[in-house]
Amino acid sequence: MMTSADPSLPPSDADQRESTPPASASQTNPPAEPAAVTAAECKQALKAFKKRLKLAQLDDESSLGGGPLTGGNKGLTAVTPPDRFSQAVWDELARQGRIKSAGHGLYELVRHQK
Repeated sequence: MMTSADPSLPPSDADQRESTPPASASQTNPPAEPAAVTAAECKQALKAFKKRLKLAQLDDESSLGGGPLTGGNKGLTAVTPPDRFSQAVWDELARQGRIKSAGHGLYELVRHQK
């Protein structure tokens, strides 16, 4: 025996699932383009990078093992950039020639000859 649905009753969840088409990949919004990197953001990122590099160098120099017979420390030149700035900022600074990629997510400061 088949019963017909009463039009005065709200539709059930099963009825709603049947009536709504599934979302396809073409209907979803594409990810937004990353915002352009501003000059002020690059300046702040470079300042933070220089500070991190300086602190890392001081920490490296103060460690043991720099004796005259062991060859000493050769110096720290590359560090991981601060996480609070996006990868696009570091890519832009590298493109500008302010920093240089040292591989494995490390960057080093480019020293310009005068």
